[in-house]
Amino acid sequence: MENIALWMSQPHFGYLEIAKTCGFTSFVLELEHGTFDLGTLDQFLAFTKAQGLPTLTKVLAPTTEAIQQVLDFGTDGVIVPHILGVEHAREVTKAAKYPLTGTRSYAGGRVFGYSRPASDAFEKENKRTKCYAMIETAESLADVEKIIALETVDGLFPGPSDLALARGRGAYEFNDADKADLRRCAKAARDAGKAWIMPAWTEAERRFALDEGASMLVVATQNMTLRQGMMTTVNALKKEALIA
Repeated sequence: MENIALWMSQPHFGYLEIAKTCGFTSFVLELEHGTFDLGTLDQFLAFTKAQGLPTLTKVLAPTTEAIQQVLDFGTDGVIVPHILGVEHAREVTKAAKYPLTGTRSYAGGRVFGYSRPASDAFEKENKRTKCYAMIETAESLADVEKIIALETVDGLFPGPSDLALARGRGAYEFNDADKADLRRCAKAARDAGKAWIMPAWTEAERRFALDEGASMLVVATQNMTLRQGMMTTVNALKKEALIA
């Protein structure tokens, strides 16, 4: 599978270059729990575009302003958190598509090559950029089949940890109940002929996601890979008896 992504929550340009040299070609930027500000995000998305690296952005909140800003900066798609039922999803995701599909407001700039857009530019942009609804609340899971059917929603992105919390199970453990929720999301996407993305940190999760037809696997976070690299060095030093 070629569509493998890393999750980045800090705007480290060198980290992105290192990841690219290691073979990663897709990225998800985390704004809600990350340290990107608007100015840095604008520069970072210009950099990913110049590097030819497809990039999705998890927006700060389910608001029109948060969605439109990252799309204007040139992200290839938005992941919208904290969606409740289908009516909330319908209202929020309108901001990801230009009229008449949605209500996204026009802004010149990077998206249109800093020039006047052609008559078909808005339809092309609606097709190019993707809107993924996060399924991480009990309400969104209950309405998942209706949410994925919305014209303004291109796919689903389950949030397993928050979904487990919202469903009263505490910490996400990838147990049978967790898998059942994920399978429901996957089936809803398949039945609608649309994509779904799986945050899959372990081999078992990755095999599950592939079996369920995920279109992208997010396989590690920025901090996860940094910690693993440091631990590899520390364990080597322990083996050499250079540290206790």
